[in-house]
Amino acid sequence: MKIVIAPDSFKGSASAGQVAEALARGWRKVFPNALVMTLPMADGGEGTTEALVAATGGTTETVAVQDPLGRPLEASFGILGDGQTAVVEVAAASGLPLLSAAERNPLLTTTYGTGQLIRAAMRKGISRLLIGLGGSATVDGGAGLVSALGAKLLNAAGRPIGPGGGSLGELAQIQPGELPRLVGKVEILAACDVDNPLTGPNGAAAVFGPQKGAAPDEVSRLDRNLAHYAKLIARDLGVQVDRLAGAGAAGGLGAGLVAFLGAKLVPGIEMVMAASELEEKLQNCDLVITGEGKLDGQSARGKTPVGVARLAAKARIPVLAIGGAIAQDADELYEQGIGAMLSITPGPISLETAMEQGEKLLEETAQRAARLFALSGWRD
Repeated sequence: MKIVIAPDSFKGSASAGQVAEALARGWRKVFPNALVMTLPMADGGEGTTEALVAATGGTTETVAVQDPLGRPLEASFGILGDGQTAVVEVAAASGLPLLSAAERNPLLTTTYGTGQLIRAAMRKGISRLLIGLGGSATVDGGAGLVSALGAKLLNAAGRPIGPGGGSLGELAQIQPGELPRLVGKVEILAACDVDNPLTGPNGAAAVFGPQKGAAPDEVSRLDRNLAHYAKLIARDLGVQVDRLAGAGAAGGLGAGLVAFLGAKLVPGIEMVMAASELEEKLQNCDLVITGEGKLDGQSARGKTPVGVARLAAKARIPVLAIGGAIAQDADELYEQGIGAMLSITPGPISLETAMEQGEKLLEETAQRAARLFALSGWRD
């Protein structure tokens, strides 16, 4: 019996790696001789670096960067097992969790620290860069990131504009500077699980600005500034980004990465599955177990469980999804390749308790699942 366990993290409770190992422990209690392969997954947000480093036998490196408000921060990037691919999470240096609620202000917050992480990764002589766009605290269109990589974003006086989305309205000229030389021929993929354009009612400011601390009048200002930014990108770089699907991801960082770095925007889970060679590892597999903190209708829109299930379905491998909770609209996941779903909560239990006991509950759920499979005649 060969089992592949490929879950996402249970946010606030257990990392994807911890989830996978807990499920494996539970399964082995019933099938001790089974070949159980753990492949932590992610969809481009927090945990992407950890998942890919673990799946490929890579390493992580920690460097000094700036947080979203320009303060000193230690942040990490990954070098995958091939030694030629780096992975950077925007959340590591420019993430919302790095700020208190009172500090959230996308007029001021910057992606400069993420640019510093990318610069450090480029120094390793990589040929491929994967960037996870989830969890940013910013709406600066990637202006801080590209500034850290050597681009010059200048005001009418020929001086660099300030940090944050609030300064984009002052932009008068873009000069690529040393950025093209630094990036060179590196292939850059940006993991994006949204298709929002840069501006407008579905754009970066309108949809993501409020959760990052923007008041209604500030949302309007940020949207105007991003529109101005897009016009200068078109004029000075010859790239049209305003209506590009995914340009609004991570506060407009999708647009900046495409315009300045020539990045390709791809679904996050697809990027992670490809980098971890999940399809190859599914060969001769009898069952796939996946999961995330909550299984619901949103899981069908680019999230890990459905991405894994669709890939498994191509090889006609049954899929079991395990979640911290299963919403009423989760039934639609059965149409996406998931054959069965189980919740880790054994009865009435508070969310706080469930999160504290996450790994224990995951292990117990996997053991129950394995006993059900044993009833159907499965053997090691």
